[in-house]
Amino acid sequence: MKLQLTFTLLFISVILNAQEVTKLTLAQSIDYALQNNVNVKSSKADEEIAHQKVNELKGFGTPQINGEATLNDFLQIPVTVLPESFEDQFGTRTVKFGTKYTAVAGLSATQLLFDGSYIAGLQASHTYEDLSTKKTTQTRIETAVAVAKAYYGVLVSKERLILINNNVDRLKKLRDDIKITYETGLAEKLDYDRANLTYNNLVIQQINTERMVDISYKLLKFQMGMDLKKPIDLTDKLDLSQLENFSLPDSADPAMRIEYSVLQTSRRLQELDLKRYKSAYYPSLVAFGNFSTSGYRDEFTIFNPDYKWYPTSIIGLTLKVPIWDGLQRSSKIKQSKMELQKLEYAKENLVKSIDFEYANAKTNLENNMALLETNKKNREIATEIVRASQIKFDNGIGSSLEVVDAESSLKEADTNYFAALYAAIISKIDLEKSLGNLHY
Repeated sequence: MKLQLTFTLLFISVILNAQEVTKLTLAQSIDYALQNNVNVKSSKADEEIAHQKVNELKGFGTPQINGEATLNDFLQIPVTVLPESFEDQFGTRTVKFGTKYTAVAGLSATQLLFDGSYIAGLQASHTYEDLSTKKTTQTRIETAVAVAKAYYGVLVSKERLILINNNVDRLKKLRDDIKITYETGLAEKLDYDRANLTYNNLVIQQINTERMVDISYKLLKFQMGMDLKKPIDLTDKLDLSQLENFSLPDSADPAMRIEYSVLQTSRRLQELDLKRYKSAYYPSLVAFGNFSTSGYRDEFTIFNPDYKWYPTSIIGLTLKVPIWDGLQRSSKIKQSKMELQKLEYAKENLVKSIDFEYANAKTNLENNMALLETNKKNREIATEIVRASQIKFDNGIGSSLEVVDAESSLKEADTNYFAALYAAIISKIDLEKSLGNLHY
């Protein structure tokens, strides 16, 4: 009974610890990454910070109201020294004005009526918020590209592993067949050794590919922001039609790229920053008001309602006119103009970079597509050679060496094909990114 209970608890533990495999398409993987990738979440946090900075700046233009209360206990009341004539008349020239206890409670309020720097800053704050939003979009696109590359990396590695597994099974059978012919004296030991060496090398390649599949899965989950231990299964298949149905324009339009939009917004922000420094030469006008009431007591009866409080109120305007600041504002304006010029240089460089990036992506795709087609044909030829060699060997008219050589050639052709396939897929993704066709 105790043994049965142990097995029951062990079974329950296995069930509870088992994790359900999550099936993911490429689109679902990207959606998951856009919600969980650390870079995306950090960019969203920056976007929220920018929004709150706008609210902070808006607050400066609203009434600023403060309450204040002060309670004083004069351990020694301040002494006032009067002119000498008071001493001749009253016998002393020092007197103490005031009471031991004083209390003041009041409200003060200010309202900004005009400040050119504030108006320009308010305009800049909205542009800053827009810039933060666009940077989030840029991060989302970069994340989606990274996830797509990792997703296809898994698919290619899995396809390669399936093929290697089949080749291992076939080579194992070939090796065993050669061993039988060797043991019956119809083949040399050298033939068996060659077949065994080819088989062992392929097994090593199989193990390395299995590890590569595992690493590819981990890379994908890392890009997605997923727990590396969470089991997933990719449901999309390699669709080579996407490498065939596309057009290549003569050039890329920089306006389609999020990087260009980010730079344009940065330029607008710098223009508003320059405007803010220039606005600092304008006068500023602030309205203020204050109401307070004071209590004076020789004894601590501050909170006794029978004693009188003395109210005071005032309203007014403060006009501040900048006259001379030691050329500080002038220096800031010059610095801002130079920053604006630097952004112009950056724009010119970005346009050239986009042109080069597209030209490079286009060339890489064309080269990789041609290489893929060549390796595809080589793979078909190598497969046919293996098939023909195996038939000849099975019928006793071909040598085992011929079959082993054919298998080695097929292994090399398979390796080259999958490398070219992955390179072509990555080139296609890079091309779409260079054209600004990715929107997330």
